[in-house]
Amino acid sequence: MKALTSTSTILAGLLLVFQALLLLQLAPLKVNAADADPLQDFCVADLTKDLYLNGYPCKKPAAATTDDFVFNGLTVPFQTNNITGASAVFGFVDNFPGLNTLGIAIARLDFAKGGLIPPHTHPRASEIIYVLEGSLYAGFVTTDNKLFAKVISKGEVMIFPRGLIHFQLNVGDSPAQAVVSLNSQSPGFQLIANSMFGSQIKDEVLQKTFFLDQKTVDQLKAIFS
Repeated sequence: MKALTSTSTILAGLLLVFQALLLLQLAPLKVNAADADPLQDFCVADLTKDLYLNGYPCKKPAAATTDDFVFNGLTVPFQTNNITGASAVFGFVDNFPGLNTLGIAIARLDFAKGGLIPPHTHPRASEIIYVLEGSLYAGFVTTDNKLFAKVISKGEVMIFPRGLIHFQLNVGDSPAQAVVSLNSQSPGFQLIANSMFGSQIKDEVLQKTFFLDQKTVDQLKAIFS
């Protein structure tokens, strides 16, 4: 009788193991990626379609041309005679349709002397920056407020993890230039100061968050409105 009980216990245990392995085999695999993997060679965005989805619908492959995969938006520097002394020109899917479903984007950064790309985030992408000319003080801040920053110069590369606040400041004696690549066709670009003082957040929230009086809040809102 004891032998039968022992055998039943072993069989029950083996059955549980088998069931667990079967569930693991049947469970869908989760792959972490910046954008969904493409299911075809390419999917040139059809920007004429009035369709709202996660990405853009595809042109028919026969309608694609070489020009869909070429972007000349980075050939001319943007003006840097603005309040921050810097500018960014983006090659995102909205103006570079060949990026659709490929999970990449590009941008050019131009800096006047002392120019700054202010603290900002890309909620859907990590970023890698390559300095073409000059020296930049660049860095990012983690969610526990730890700063990783240093001066990077011509030929050097730095990465900014996805979604973290980061910035670049020209600390050289001449204009600077850099190219960045991001692992999303539509990384998003959210400037921290603009989001806080250029939106419709109640003044009380701004006062209590930044320890400011009403006059200062009004002054800052006037800049970003």
